[in-house]
Amino acid sequence: MLLKVENLTICYDTAMVLNEFSMEVDQGELVGVVGPNGAGKTTLMRAISGLVKWDKDITRRTRFSDITFEGSITFEGENIHGLPAYKIAQRGLILCPERGRPFREVTVIDNLRAGAHLCNNKDEMERNLERVYQLFPVLQVRRDQIAGTLSGGERQMLAMGRALMYRPKLLCIDEPTTGLAPKIKEELFKRIKEIYQMGITILLVEQDVHFAFKLSNRNYVVSRGKPVAEGTRQELLGDEVIRKTYLGL
Repeated sequence: MLLKVENLTICYDTAMVLNEFSMEVDQGELVGVVGPNGAGKTTLMRAISGLVKWDKDITRRTRFSDITFEGSITFEGENIHGLPAYKIAQRGLILCPERGRPFREVTVIDNLRAGAHLCNNKDEMERNLERVYQLFPVLQVRRDQIAGTLSGGERQMLAMGRALMYRPKLLCIDEPTTGLAPKIKEELFKRIKEIYQMGITILLVEQDVHFAFKLSNRNYVVSRGKPVAEGTRQELLGDEVIRKTYLGL
């Protein structure tokens, strides 16, 4: 078991975003999490990667709302509940965020090097950089371009490349196809498949059910903050209630 989420509940003020959410990801899997906007998918990814912090006994006040948490998250058998994001990243759990979110004011190469800030071995960093360039040749072409001037598809490739600069054990990819044209989606599909074939376990959150199902070994279908079904593509598409009610197919 690489990742285990148990009974994770997250509330913003009185709104429950995740409701006793439980899931597992085994070593070597590509697991999809699908569901409509507002289902809690991005909050799940942020909680797993440590970007939403909490204390077991304290309601945390932010400038947006009160946030309360319950449940546990373990990675490689270790409880990562409450660890800061950089310590979770050091353990090899890396998030590729929704819409890429590059450092817009600096160059592509500086963004990639930022992804390797936890890597103390210069030779390893250069090997990882070459691997990223092989996967995404456009990033080598654009290496000296300011990241904020990239197209949407290029920004997503940059985000994935940046996430690979530390050789993740688990790569969490959040909504990679949002706002992208079909041709760019197909290119990302190929690249994610190649990353998986490199031996990297992937947790993929995606609103486009067809995209996720073409890639994944297993899937969780999420509605109103909790999984309503789990299974392979064939199992989920074979269930008429799940297919029509939750997948819109």
